[in-house]
Amino acid sequence: MLYLMHEFSRSAFQPMLHAAQFGEKMFALSGWPLNSLPGVKEAAAHCAVAVRLMQRYEKPQFNIQSVEVDGIARAVEESVVLDKPFGQLLRFAREGSAELPKVLLFAPLSGHYATLLRPTVQEFLRSHEVYVTDWCDAKTVSVTTGDFTLDDYVLYAREFIQFLGPDVHVVAVCQPTVPVLAAIALMAEDGDAAQPKTLTLMAGPIDTRENPTKVNEFATQHSLAWFRRHVIKRVPFGYKGHGREVYPGFLQLAGFVSMNLDRHNQAYLDYGQHVGRGDKQSAHQHRRFYDEYNAVLDMPASFYLQTIDKVFLRHTLPQGQFDVAGRNVDLSAIQRTALFTVEGEKDDICGRGQTFAAQRLCSSLPKAMRRHLKVPEIGHYGVFVGSKFRNVIAPALRRFMTKHA
Repeated sequence: MLYLMHEFSRSAFQPMLHAAQFGEKMFALSGWPLNSLPGVKEAAAHCAVAVRLMQRYEKPQFNIQSVEVDGIARAVEESVVLDKPFGQLLRFAREGSAELPKVLLFAPLSGHYATLLRPTVQEFLRSHEVYVTDWCDAKTVSVTTGDFTLDDYVLYAREFIQFLGPDVHVVAVCQPTVPVLAAIALMAEDGDAAQPKTLTLMAGPIDTRENPTKVNEFATQHSLAWFRRHVIKRVPFGYKGHGREVYPGFLQLAGFVSMNLDRHNQAYLDYGQHVGRGDKQSAHQHRRFYDEYNAVLDMPASFYLQTIDKVFLRHTLPQGQFDVAGRNVDLSAIQRTALFTVEGEKDDICGRGQTFAAQRLCSSLPKAMRRHLKVPEIGHYGVFVGSKFRNVIAPALRRFMTKHA
């Protein structure tokens, strides 16, 4: 019912949205006589903010046309190299990248699209051929396709790594750190020839008992039955996946916003002022960020609930109890894949030490095959985007990958 009400409210807002869009365009017309009247700029700003609050945010595109390398713009080509029911493997190859090493980026399946890693992809394109997991919005996948669980994520991860071969460097950002680490452990135990050269875990919930954040505390304060009862909904008619049980993206977005409500309120107030003053650059920066931030996808219910249960409630991975299709995962089996862990000092989603825990759990790796980097003065997103990522983290990752290539 909640999902249906959400869709109804969005439809009900359409007339007001069209009116706000008309007003925004009308007030922006150059030469329109009424534009000189008092209050017109303020009205334009109000319309602009109203449009941003009511519009639908569709799946963004990577749209990476080129990347600058040594002062020269190199053309970039995007293609789909593996197409699975619940996700695709994308390849980004720049001009002259035939001999470059390969890096596989596992994007989070936690509400936002893989395009959240666009700056990460652009940075790695300077030195690597880049592959990215692009997860599907569950409401677009027919129920006849079947279910998608946390076990399936691990199996997808293993298949993607095997597809690229043993020379690949794997980077998992946040949520996928757990299933990707499990996949590589299973590959190691099986003596799989495709075990990657390196594995980088960035700001991920390997052991959420370490310095628990508000996100972790919220999870532990509620039972798995509570999550099923309150946040799992069925996709309504009008979508290909109607009838599928999901954790809706709009609920995840509401949770993200509520964590920093004052900051988001201020951002929209500032946006209105930027529009009113004619500050096009600042207004563009706001739209660019929120076009990405407000675009969310639905997660399959089984995947979401298993993640809550195994990662946040029972802490199965650090306790040696994580299983995939009934098979226990032994992290000590990893001996050939070098491990790099990265944390942000001010991360309010994955607390300090949660990712570092992988260093302790991968007990068979010698010291020479490990590295941990704690970056001061950055939060969760700063671990994989922004100036600290470009100037501190990415160079350190390149050196680590080169050393263990």
